[in-house]
Amino acid sequence: MPRKNNYHTGRVSEEISRELTDILRSVKDPRVSGSFISILRVDTAADLRNATVHYSVLGEGRDEVKKGLKSAQGYIRRELAQRLNLRATPELCFIYDDSIEHGAHIAKLLEDIK
Repeated sequence: MPRKNNYHTGRVSEEISRELTDILRSVKDPRVSGSFISILRVDTAADLRNATVHYSVLGEGRDEVKKGLKSAQGYIRRELAQRLNLRATPELCFIYDDSIEHGAHIAKLLEDIK
């Protein structure tokens, strides 16, 4: 039985990720709409009540993007509820993920060594 639950949360996470990518384009807050935000992954709790959204920002202004996402969280969740047919729309927690920047930094260091 747990496999079905993991499969279900995985599909919900993928769907949330896909929809968030589209929703973020419609946010009117310039801190969000004026930035290139990538949704890296979404981790949804087994009970589907919470979802952690890992995102990255290309360029500067990640603190402003964080503030913009927090400000637009209600709108984003409401849009998500309209697009997904779930019993309860998960609470969203946005977490900045610097793994892409870290990887680029390591690649640059390795290139410099050559």
